[in-house]
Amino acid sequence: MSTANHWSVRAKRIAIGALLYVGAVLIGMGSAVAVLKKAPWLNPSVEVGVWHTNLQAGSQDAGMYTRATIAVNALLALGRDETMYFVATRDDAGHALRSQCNYRISGVPPQARWWSITAYAEDLFLFDAPNAHYSLNGSTAKLDASGAFALTIGPNEQMGTYWLPTPGQRPVVLTLRLYNPDPALQAAPQSLTAPSVQKIGDCA
Repeated sequence: MSTANHWSVRAKRIAIGALLYVGAVLIGMGSAVAVLKKAPWLNPSVEVGVWHTNLQAGSQDAGMYTRATIAVNALLALGRDETMYFVATRDDAGHALRSQCNYRISGVPPQARWWSITAYAEDLFLFDAPNAHYSLNGSTAKLDASGAFALTIGPNEQMGTYWLPTPGQRPVVLTLRLYNPDPALQAAPQSLTAPSVQKIGDCA
C-alpha cells in the first residue's frame, strides 16, 4: 500500500471514529435530559391542594440531580427567601390539565411582595396569546369584595374574567411564582392558601 493510500485509510478511520463518538455523546445527553424531565422522584416536594413545590429548589441542600433537573426545566431557582415556585398539572377533580379545556383559577393573593400565575405548554414554552395575556400577577389582578382574584385559561374567552389563551390540544402546566414570600411561608410552604383550579363546562 502506498503512503498516500495508507494516510487516506487512516483519515477515514479517524473520521468514522469521531462521528461515532459525537453520536454517542449526543445520544447520552438526550437520554439524560429525558430522564431529568421525567424524574420528579429526585426532588422532595410539598403538595398543597393540586399545587406542589420543590423544597430544595434554591437551597444549599440541593444535590446534583436536583440542580440538573431545575436547569433542564428552565426554573430560575433563587434562594427561597427570594422566590418560591408552585406547579400544578391537574385540576381540583384530579384530572390532567389540557389546553382544549377551559378552567377557572381563583384564590386570595399569596403572602409575598409580588406573585404571578402563568400557563405553559408541556414543553414549558408559553402558549401563543393574541391578546398578549401570558400571566396574571399582583399588578394586573383585580380583587373582588372578599379580596379574591380569578382568571380563566382555555381556548375560549370567559366574559368578565382575565383570560390566558391556551390554543391547541396539549397538556398544561400552571406555575405560581412568589417573589420575596413571607418568612412564615418560606418556613412552611404547606401553609399556602392554594388557588383552586376548576374545569368549566366540556372540553372543546
